[in-house]
Amino acid sequence: MDVYQEWPAEWLRGVLELCVLRAVADGPTYGYEISARLEQGGLGKVRGGTLYPLLKRFEAKGWVDVEWRPGEGGPGRKYYVLTAAGSQRLEQMSTLWAEFTATTAGLLQEAEAEQAGVENDEESQT
Repeated sequence: MDVYQEWPAEWLRGVLELCVLRAVADGPTYGYEISARLEQGGLGKVRGGTLYPLLKRFEAKGWVDVEWRPGEGGPGRKYYVLTAAGSQRLEQMSTLWAEFTATTAGLLQEAEAEQAGVENDEESQT
């Protein structure tokens, strides 16, 4: 996504867990790389003050394993790897998210169709 879209914060809070799990699912990765991937994917900038507590919760729930690796010419990094439980959570949440977005889209389309019907009725009366 080339254009940065500023999404409502409450939407991001709702989807961030799923998107971070997805980013970690591709293999060992570290915080900055996760944040960059989410930004490149179109979510916008996810700050460390949001990301790292989330990763800490993932670790506590057993969804990720953490491994310290020495840095090449710099400080070491904490790498995150999805566990079997994390993969299961990702699959479960992905399915639920697909259902939720389909439901939401259906409701919005229904409302648009109703609005179009009201506008057509008003136009036929004039």
